[in-house]
Amino acid sequence: MMARGLQALGRLKVGAMNQTEAAYARTLELRKAAGEVAWYKFEGLKFRLADNTFYTPDFAVLLAGGALEAHEVKGHWQDDARAKIKIAADMYPLRFVAVQALPKKAGGGWKMEEF
Repeated sequence: MMARGLQALGRLKVGAMNQTEAAYARTLELRKAAGEVAWYKFEGLKFRLADNTFYTPDFAVLLAGGALEAHEVKGHWQDDARAKIKIAADMYPLRFVAVQALPKKAGGGWKMEEF
């Protein structure tokens, strides 16, 4: 049995960014400085998908034009994460964006997929 206070392997405390999320936050800061993004917040939205089932995207992003988006940042996609973002996109009238880090040896950057 797991002792109280221990977390699943690979999980960070709520509100703590992993390296990929921190790198994407830097990208959002650059977009903010360029006037493309008005505001963003890490884990700023929480969506109810079903009873006792919630989805918290990595970033809530308000674009300069007023559109609110939910950005999910992954180094690698697991099927359950992909299912949750698709379900949320079907239920809520926002743009949901999957953001995947591209390998540095391939030039780095981000691959974006809209749901």
